[in-house]
Amino acid sequence: MLDKLQAIYDRYQYLEEQISDPDVVQDMDRYRKINKEYKDLQPVVDAFLEYRNVLSNLDLARFTLQEDDPEMQELAREEIALLSPRLKELEESLKTLLIPKDPEDSKDVIFEIRSGTGGDEASLFAGDLYRMYTRYFDSKGWKTEVLEVNEGSVGGYNKVVLEVQGEDVFGKLKFESGAHRVQRVPKTESQGRVHTSAATVVVMPKLEMEDVEIRKDDLKVDTFRSSGAGGQHVNKTESGVRFTHIPTGVVSESTDGRSQIRTGEIALQRLYQKIYEAQKKLHESTQAAKRKSLVGSGDRSDKVRTYNFPQNRLTDHRINLTLYSLDRILEGDLDEILETLRIAENAERMKGEEVAS
Repeated sequence: MLDKLQAIYDRYQYLEEQISDPDVVQDMDRYRKINKEYKDLQPVVDAFLEYRNVLSNLDLARFTLQEDDPEMQELAREEIALLSPRLKELEESLKTLLIPKDPEDSKDVIFEIRSGTGGDEASLFAGDLYRMYTRYFDSKGWKTEVLEVNEGSVGGYNKVVLEVQGEDVFGKLKFESGAHRVQRVPKTESQGRVHTSAATVVVMPKLEMEDVEIRKDDLKVDTFRSSGAGGQHVNKTESGVRFTHIPTGVVSESTDGRSQIRTGEIALQRLYQKIYEAQKKLHESTQAAKRKSLVGSGDRSDKVRTYNFPQNRLTDHRINLTLYSLDRILEGDLDEILETLRIAENAERMKGEEVAS
């Protein structure tokens, strides 16, 4: 492990020199990539430097034990008692930090909430989820843009799609995908009976041009006039855009944007997503037998979480986590849940690393 950590530290020092190189600074794309890698290595390097310092002080204390001076020996024993637990803590921390990071964790996301079973109550619950998540996004300083909205007939949403931008957005949100179930007394229930309804959440990493290789020559572009039943919930744009990827036959279209340029961007993003998902499924089918994820696949059919209003209780079924602070969670306080899911994933990945080695 120490050899690996030393190699990371050497790389970190090299990147530090590159950041101050005038030639690198003038090339913004190159500078951003180097600066991102530099920042990603920072937590590992900080822990490694502390580990190395603690290890050195422990060696010195053990050497001091060999001296004839009883006072110095007592000081050395106190130092060893203090530093030994810290060394173990740092060892465990470094093992976690050295787990290969999912390259998608740093991506922005397309975040979708849909009402599920339960009619109007499901739409209202989807609205509660939307409020909860947007408050969490705001607390993190992330930027959001609403791409598509379909409001429910009595409030809430049948569907809402957002783009969320920030630091490690997908890494923090990727376990939110799945079916979210609510248990509560609806406002329309006269006899006080608890009803169960659901909404689904889908979190997809936002893809960039370099993530999926699509040649412009392989794209057929059509524009068309969007149509609908009318009313306040119909998208205001008049023109739709449709992309067809000729080699695969994959089709994606959109009428969601406020301008044809934005509509085209949304349609192209969906096309990239469809092709990427097909490639990813092919890859994952060969990897699925090697390791089963503790936190589930994120499929919409997975029941990931229950929100029980009468008991002020939230339960995440994947990690058997139950919290009696639903009111606080619905205000956007999701850190405890998301951090527990992240720890669970890291523990599972560490098992996979041990088996592989």
